[in-house]
Amino acid sequence: MENFFDVGQTIDLLRYVQPMLIAGAVLGLVAGLLGPLVVTRKMAFAVHGTSELAFTGGAAALLVGIGVGYGALAGSVIAALLLGLLSRRDADRDSVIGAILAFGLGLGVMFLALYKGRAANKFGLLTGQVVSVGSTDLWLLIGSSVGVLAVLAFIYRPLHFASVDAAVATARGVPVRTLSVVFAVLVGVATALSVQLVGALLVLSLMITPAAAATRVTASPLRATVLAVVFAEVSVLGGMVLSLAPGMPVSAFVTAVSFLIYLVCRLLSGKRERVQ
Repeated sequence: MENFFDVGQTIDLLRYVQPMLIAGAVLGLVAGLLGPLVVTRKMAFAVHGTSELAFTGGAAALLVGIGVGYGALAGSVIAALLLGLLSRRDADRDSVIGAILAFGLGLGVMFLALYKGRAANKFGLLTGQVVSVGSTDLWLLIGSSVGVLAVLAFIYRPLHFASVDAAVATARGVPVRTLSVVFAVLVGVATALSVQLVGALLVLSLMITPAAAATRVTASPLRATVLAVVFAEVSVLGGMVLSLAPGMPVSAFVTAVSFLIYLVCRLLSGKRERVQ
């Protein structure tokens, strides 16, 4: 237990994980910008379903011997397209996500059972690994993140309009359906990027919790987005640093930090509501 708070060992290890910290900072930015829109559009379950297909793609990549990042990216994009195309009605969304989630998880388990390599690689897909990102994966993450942010900047205003009131947006000629599919793909890419750091099981700790915390303390879309980015950065970078000395999966610490932030924001919003 003393290793959990070994500051000296943590400082020593920081020299070896700079690529991971850069990856975490980039991921925190992407998750923070997408998160409030995900919360507004009530897509938390969709993110979880997408992460299962990212896990499946990563497991398939392990099996055939290619980069896990490429497999996770392919799996999540396929999942996002399926969710966007099959969920044409809001009433169908949960059942479609449930079916895709179960299918993806089953395939992923099969691929991991067939994989005969290191058990740590299997475990890392589910819970994340602090040393799992190499230089190639880092450039893939940065390039994919730049692409996500560029597309988001281009579609943000009509997407936000459609997220707040889809019926009025449709009446105004906004291509709501197309925007939904495009946004699902953006979320899929971001989810794939998250899998290597926090694992498929705990992607929600970055994609949802910071945004949910931000929306508890402000109704302003701009302030919520800024706060979500800050909360996501604190969660991912703080979680990485805390995980170094004990050598534990980074996802446990990222999740703990993000949930603590969420609890504080709930307490603050509760006090504000009682005062009003």
